[in-house]
Amino acid sequence: MMSAIDRDNLRKCYAAGQRNFVAVNLTGISLERVDLTAADLTRAILNSVDLTRAVLIQTNLRNASLYSANLSYAKLNRANLSGADLTKANLKGATLVGADLREARLSGAILTGVNMRSANLAGVNLCGADLRGINLRSADLTGANLNWANLSGARLSGAQLDGASLIGVKLSDAFLNGVDLQGVDLDGVNLSGARLSGANLTSANLTAANLSHTQLRVAYLMRSNLHAADLSAADLRRSDLSAANLSQANLGQADFSEADLTGAALNSANLFKANFNRACLREAYLWGAKLIGTNLQQANLTKASLRGGALDEAKQQAVVFTGAIMPDGKVHS
Repeated sequence: MMSAIDRDNLRKCYAAGQRNFVAVNLTGISLERVDLTAADLTRAILNSVDLTRAVLIQTNLRNASLYSANLSYAKLNRANLSGADLTKANLKGATLVGADLREARLSGAILTGVNMRSANLAGVNLCGADLRGINLRSADLTGANLNWANLSGARLSGAQLDGASLIGVKLSDAFLNGVDLQGVDLDGVNLSGARLSGANLTSANLTAANLSHTQLRVAYLMRSNLHAADLSAADLRRSDLSAANLSQANLGQADFSEADLTGAALNSANLFKANFNRACLREAYLWGAKLIGTNLQQANLTKASLRGGALDEAKQQAVVFTGAIMPDGKVHS
């Protein structure tokens, strides 16, 4: 192991062209604004080191110990932090674009406002982490543990979340456009105000999830479970909800214009002032659904079941009811 070195000697060695600082011990010293671009700090001991605004671009920090280090606003683009110990480290505002953080330890780390665009976080444990406003666009979060993490306002568009665990995660106002969440368990998750346009939520479990005011335009929600979910004022225009379970869901003032709800279950759902203009509700189940002020203009309800539904106050201009079971139990001719 390389012996301890002070700040001045480190700077002199780096300025002289040395880049090999493998296993160096820098514990507790101040390296604020230091430039160690492309240096090799593999297995370096940097516990409690002040690296505020340091330049560590393409620096090798593999298996380094950065316990409680201050890396706020540091530049770590394309740095190798695989296996590094970042427990309780302060990374507020740091830039880690394209960084490798596989198997890094981040328990208790401060990650607010961090830019991790295109970073590799496969298998990383971020359980309970505060990730508000973090930039994870196009990041690899395959198999990551995000249980109970706070990702409110986070940017996750294009991120890979295959096999990621998202139990109890907070995603309110998050950017998830085009993200693949097929089959993911999001039971009870807060997604209010999130952007999910074009996202793939096929067969996802969204039971009792909060999706109020969420943007889900052209989203894929086939066979998804939205039982008792809150979709009030959500934008689902041209989305695919075929065979989805929306029973007992709150769909008040949601926009389903031109959406596909073929075979969907909306039993006992609240459809107060919801907009289904030109939507396809063929063979959908609306038993006991509350349709007060609901816009069904030009919707297709062929062979749908409306038994026990409150249809009288719905807007019904040019609706196709062919073969539908009406609220009184009679089949529409």
